[in-house]
Amino acid sequence: MSRIAACFTKAAAAKRTVLVPYLMGCDPDMELSLALMHALVEAGADMLELGMPFSDPMADGPVIQAASERVLAAGVRLPQIFELAAKFRETDQDTPLILMGYANPIEITGHEDFARQAQAAGVDGVITVDMPPEESVDLSASFEKHAIDPIFLLSPTTPDHRIEAVTQYGRGFIYYVSLKGVTGSSQLDTGDVAERVGHIKTLTDLPVGVGFGISDPASAASVATLADAVVVGSAIVKRIAACGTDRARLLEEVPAFVGSLRQAIDQA
Repeated sequence: MSRIAACFTKAAAAKRTVLVPYLMGCDPDMELSLALMHALVEAGADMLELGMPFSDPMADGPVIQAASERVLAAGVRLPQIFELAAKFRETDQDTPLILMGYANPIEITGHEDFARQAQAAGVDGVITVDMPPEESVDLSASFEKHAIDPIFLLSPTTPDHRIEAVTQYGRGFIYYVSLKGVTGSSQLDTGDVAERVGHIKTLTDLPVGVGFGISDPASAASVATLADAVVVGSAIVKRIAACGTDRARLLEEVPAFVGSLRQAIDQA
């Protein structure tokens, strides 16, 4: 059983909603990013989603775009993201680690080389935002060979035939984008989320995680009653940016925020 599947199985048995914080890899630098990853697990994160920087992150709002620009300007590329993942795995063999990014760097690296390096670094799943399932056959084959789950996105407007394609090719879990817009948007409609997640669950046995628009404990708690996982990105990245390279502040404020999300989810 993969780490992702094991995490959802354990959470379901404990009637616990999985919490998945997102952070841009190596933001603000590799050392602090690594320390923060461990601190977020201690604060209650069940999985970690690690951003791969890209120059044209079309699905990301200004907060995550700015984080991508920061780390790219510092010289961070895929090799450094793999190095960060590998360093995390040196002392944490249990927490699922998911990479999130765009197809271009993967295509340049090559499907097989990317999958091989990801597996060697201890990566469990990959979300390729701009890779539709029908075009991912070769990439998914490389992922399967190297025991990596391809995770696909669904939106509020995805028709049933597309949902079926995603559930056919996807593994690990389904990532439901809770609103029409980019990351960091705030027009979260929990009634619509409940309806769509319920419908998706009639079409797949995969767990469903919900992200985009979840910015505080209250919104995390409301989504936790509807989904198998809650994914929080921009609200975390914004706090990382505010802390900069102040290690003490970073390792106090960001884990505290994730801890407040965990508490709200568990109380929901």
